[in-house]
Amino acid sequence: MTRQLAAPPTLARPSAAPLPSSPSSPVGPALGTAGLVTVLLGAFLPMLDFFIVNVALPTIDHDLAAGPAVLELVAAGYGIAFAVLLVLGGRLGDTYGRRRLFVVGAVAFALTSLACGLAPGAWSLVAARAAQGASAALLLPQVLGTITAATEGARRGKALSIYGACGGIAVVIGQVLGGMLVAADLFGTGWRSVFLLNVPFALLALVMAVRYVPESRATSAAKVDVPGTLLLTAALLALLVPLMEGRAAGWPVWSWVMLALFPVLAAAFALVERRTERAGGTPLVPPSLLRIPEMRRGLGIALPYFAGFGGFMFVIAVVLQQGLHLGVVAAGWALVPMAVGYFSASLASPRLIGRWGSRVLSAGAVVQGAGLASLAVTVLTDWEHLTPLTMAPGVALAGIGQGLIGTPLFRIVLSKVPAARAGVGSGVLATGQQSSLALGVATLGSLYLALSPSLGVDRALALCLGIQFVGSVTILYLTTRLPRSIG
Repeated sequence: MTRQLAAPPTLARPSAAPLPSSPSSPVGPALGTAGLVTVLLGAFLPMLDFFIVNVALPTIDHDLAAGPAVLELVAAGYGIAFAVLLVLGGRLGDTYGRRRLFVVGAVAFALTSLACGLAPGAWSLVAARAAQGASAALLLPQVLGTITAATEGARRGKALSIYGACGGIAVVIGQVLGGMLVAADLFGTGWRSVFLLNVPFALLALVMAVRYVPESRATSAAKVDVPGTLLLTAALLALLVPLMEGRAAGWPVWSWVMLALFPVLAAAFALVERRTERAGGTPLVPPSLLRIPEMRRGLGIALPYFAGFGGFMFVIAVVLQQGLHLGVVAAGWALVPMAVGYFSASLASPRLIGRWGSRVLSAGAVVQGAGLASLAVTVLTDWEHLTPLTMAPGVALAGIGQGLIGTPLFRIVLSKVPAARAGVGSGVLATGQQSSLALGVATLGSLYLALSPSLGVDRALALCLGIQFVGSVTILYLTTRLPRSIG
């Protein structure tokens, strides 16, 4: 089984002046219900595609004689292109119009999904997947940017909560639907159907966007920060490529050289962005945005949360299919309790946030930790009789906790971002999300795969769950530093 990156966006023209303490009113027409459904469909498809391909990888390997290393690239190519281009995608939306970029992204996503579904060979599939990730980076940032710019008050909070729920639901639906599509072998398409499925839905999002999504953009056009874009891309590649490919390649010298370059490139990126903003330019990631307490602290929570979530989903998927020897469909259904818990918590979170504020995230950290601890105890004490049914209580608790954290998190991070800078803010958040998910999959996934042959599947799984439990404790501490009231 191959490691997979797992889910989104960027802001508008920055300035060196102090940022307003609260978002401005929506720019242009408000986003109606049909428009909200449209942009959420545009968000769901790229998130779904992170996970739906996992269950198809063995069949792809059989049909295209891909081999483990190429399969890694099928998974990683999408995620890496997605992560490194997200901020740029948000900036382009701020400059040229978010609806316009949403439409362009939907067209590109449909075409690249078609290319994936028709790929004649393994390497052509790798190239198509990378292009698909790049198109997702055009599409997804416009979702949060549009929601932030064209809604306000309680409606914005509800929309951001639903957006947060999309990511968790996409994980489980991807696992279940992917298995069902591969098993059904619709019209003899086999694994190709997991990509071809995107085409009609992306075109539907395109048609609906033209009619229902209002145009919005930054009040002042911002130039593309070429040095910042190149440095950010280089830094993320230096981190993600060796973590995703190093283990499969046997940790060659190039992987260690790239990891050593990461902090240097990251420091250079921060320096260039600071100098650009001080000179009155338009940096890709404005340092002034990070001075907004809600964004800075929310991003601090996002790292352990999304890293733990990505690692959890990968390790559990491996255990279900290789440790418990479940089929792809059964393994997907085993995660339904998590989906139900996550979705239920997501629906309740807007009302809970209105009453309890950031205490909801603290409660989510406690519930998630309890679920992980319960699952670890079950694994260690009853491994011989472990089934999806005995795992269900721990998995469901973890899902509820994740929904109570992840869904409000988007609302917190973007709550004080000015509407005119919605694209940049959502892009920064999306890049943090995707990079953290990739980091969690790479680190916890590699740890599990490295230790399971010697420790056994049960103990290796319990160790990974223990590390994730520490992450829950970290999140609990960080939530106490948030303001109690959330706008």
